[in-house]
Amino acid sequence: MEGTGVEIDDNRQEIGAEVISGGKPKIAYFSMEIGIDEHIPTYSGGLGVLAGDTLKSCADLNVPIVGVTLLSEQGYFYQDIDENGNQIELPINFNINDFLTLLPSKTNVTIEDRTVNIRIWYYLVKGINGYIVPIFFLDTNVEGNSEEDREITKHLYG
Repeated sequence: MEGTGVEIDDNRQEIGAEVISGGKPKIAYFSMEIGIDEHIPTYSGGLGVLAGDTLKSCADLNVPIVGVTLLSEQGYFYQDIDENGNQIELPINFNINDFLTLLPSKTNVTIEDRTVNIRIWYYLVKGINGYIVPIFFLDTNVEGNSEEDREITKHLYG
């Protein structure tokens, strides 16, 4: 991102311990939203911007950390105002594959006695010295999940 001193790396290399310049990460930073790029609508405001800036700073300072958040396919929402001054909430759609890379492995969690499958996408943040911090985005829109479970990560705070 221009003017931030941080280069957002989109080289799509295979993720692994070798990607982390200092070895395996020792810290996991969890946040409901991470604002790492204005074109990735997985944040709505202050919390997301703070989380994104924290991870960018960690990349600059060579901190062995990974970010973990939810992949909100349709983001928070796009706000419009109708002719009567009422707010209209419109979904935000973006092409995930343009920004994130899907990991080949999946995981799952148990929610109310049922198994919910989760796929994991990642994005690499490259600091000013080339140190890389991966951000993992958890996604429940997975074939085999119920329709209800597929929508868990559809909207930010949805």
